[in-house]
Amino acid sequence: MNSPNQSLGPLKQIKAVLHSEVGPGILLVIMAVLAMTIMNSPLASHYENVFSTKVVFGVGPIVIDKPFLLWVNDGLMAIFFFLIGLEIKRELMVGHLSDIRQALLPLGAAVGGMAAPAIIYLIVTQGVEGAANGWAIPAATDIAFAIGVLALLGPRVPVPLKVFLLTLAVADDLGAIVIIALFYTEQLSIGSLGVAFAALGVLILMNYSNVGNKSAYLFVGFIMWVAVLKSGVHATLAGVALGFCIPYTIPKQESSPVVKLEHELHGFSSYIVLPLFAFANAGVAIGEQGLAILGHQVPMGIAAGLFFGKPLGVVLCCFLILKFGIAQMPRHVNWGQLFGVSLLCGIGFTMSLFIGSLAFGGMGNPLAGLDRLGILAGSILSAVVGFFVLKKALPERSFCVLGSKPLR
Repeated sequence: MNSPNQSLGPLKQIKAVLHSEVGPGILLVIMAVLAMTIMNSPLASHYENVFSTKVVFGVGPIVIDKPFLLWVNDGLMAIFFFLIGLEIKRELMVGHLSDIRQALLPLGAAVGGMAAPAIIYLIVTQGVEGAANGWAIPAATDIAFAIGVLALLGPRVPVPLKVFLLTLAVADDLGAIVIIALFYTEQLSIGSLGVAFAALGVLILMNYSNVGNKSAYLFVGFIMWVAVLKSGVHATLAGVALGFCIPYTIPKQESSPVVKLEHELHGFSSYIVLPLFAFANAGVAIGEQGLAILGHQVPMGIAAGLFFGKPLGVVLCCFLILKFGIAQMPRHVNWGQLFGVSLLCGIGFTMSLFIGSLAFGGMGNPLAGLDRLGILAGSILSAVVGFFVLKKALPERSFCVLGSKPLR
C-alpha cells in the first residue's frame, strides 16, 4: 500500500510544473487542444453558444453590450496588456532596455523578426482577397511559450542568451502594440477619444504629482478603457497606456508600485486571462476537409512566416549589426544558440491569435479560423525544432540562470 506522501507525489509534481516557467505554456497548450477537441465534437454548438452569449454592462447612459468572446478579447486581454505596459516601463527604467548599448542587438533582431515574417506572409497569400489584412499575424512572439521551452533546457542556458530573448520579446510586444494602434483601429468616435485622452491626461498628472494610491489609477484607467472601447481604437491599448502611467517609484515608499503590480497580476494573467483567451480563440472546426485546410494560402503563409520568417529576420539583422560593429555578441553565446532562440521567436500563439482576431474576426469573414491553424502549426514546429537546435548547441555544463519567475 502506498503511503499518503507517495500518493501525493504526482500532485506535488504537477503543482511544481505549473508554478515553473514551463507551467503557463503547458496550460495554454492544454486549453488550445481542449478548444479544438470540443469544436470537432458534438459539443461544438455549446462552445459557440457560450462565447456568443451577450453580456451587458451599463451605468446610466453608458452601456456596453458585447458577446462573451469580445469581453475576453477586449476586457480581460486589457489586463494582460496592462501587465505588458508595466513590464516595458520597468525594462525602460532599470532593466535591459535602460542601457541602449546592451539593447541594440535584440532591438534590431526584433525589427527583423517582425518584418521578415510579414513579407513572407504577403508573398505566400498574394492574390487571396482580404488576406493582406493578416500581414501582422506571424510578426508576433509569445514570450510565455518561448521562455517555457527555454526553461526545459534548465541551467545549461547561459544568462546572456536568456536576457537576449527577454529583451527581444519586450521590443516585440512594443512593436505589436504600435501595429494594433496604427493598423487595426476601426472608425473613430471623436467624442469618446476625447474622453480617453482626458483620462490619460489625468493619469499623467497623477504620475507627475507622485500620487501613490493604486486604486485611483485603476479607477481612472477603467474610465479610459471604456472610452477607448467606445472610440473605435482597440481597448487593450488603454491597458498599455495605464501601465506606462503607473509611477515606478514613490517618495517614502520602499517598494515600486510597478514591480508590486506586476507581482500581483502575474498569476492572474498567466493562469486565468491567457488560458481563457486561448480556449476562447483556438477553437476551430476542421470538418470534412481535415488537415487539408492547411494547404490554403493563409495558414501556409502564417506558418511559413513564423517558422521561416522569424529566424531569417532575427539572424539576418543580428549578422548585420555585428558585422558593422554596432553591437557585440553576448558573452557565452554562439551562432547556433542564437539560431535556436530565433526559432523560438516563431512561437506566435497568444499574440498571433489576438492579432488574428482583429484581422479576420469580422462576422462572416471567410478567412476566419484559417489563421488559427497556421498559428498552431507554425508555433508547434518552431517550438519543437527550436528546442532540439538549442539542445545540440548548448554546452553540457551548467550556467547560472535568471530567477525562475517568468516574464508573464
